[in-house]
Amino acid sequence: MLFTGNVSIDQMVGPVGIGEIVAKTTGFAEFVYILAVVSISLGFTNLLPFPPLDGGKIVILLIEAIRRKPMSEKLEISIQMAGFALLIGLSILVTYNDVLRIF
Repeated sequence: MLFTGNVSIDQMVGPVGIGEIVAKTTGFAEFVYILAVVSISLGFTNLLPFPPLDGGKIVILLIEAIRRKPMSEKLEISIQMAGFALLIGLSILVTYNDVLRIF
């Protein structure tokens, strides 16, 4: 949704934003609900077809199955590192926005 323009970067929350949301919980049931939502969200996020995530590994395995030969290790590592760099950059941006929103 972020890439299609339906969600702006300001609407995303990272660890700092999640901590702020949890701090505002009023009871144990609400706390457990938030933990469940975060856990399910992380599970689905991990399945996205993005290189450093499990979904990205599944895509690479599917490509190898279609081609019937393994991808070169050097190419796979390069793809994983590029995806990892993008993921770290997005994490830093989201955390920065969380801190700005709090202060």
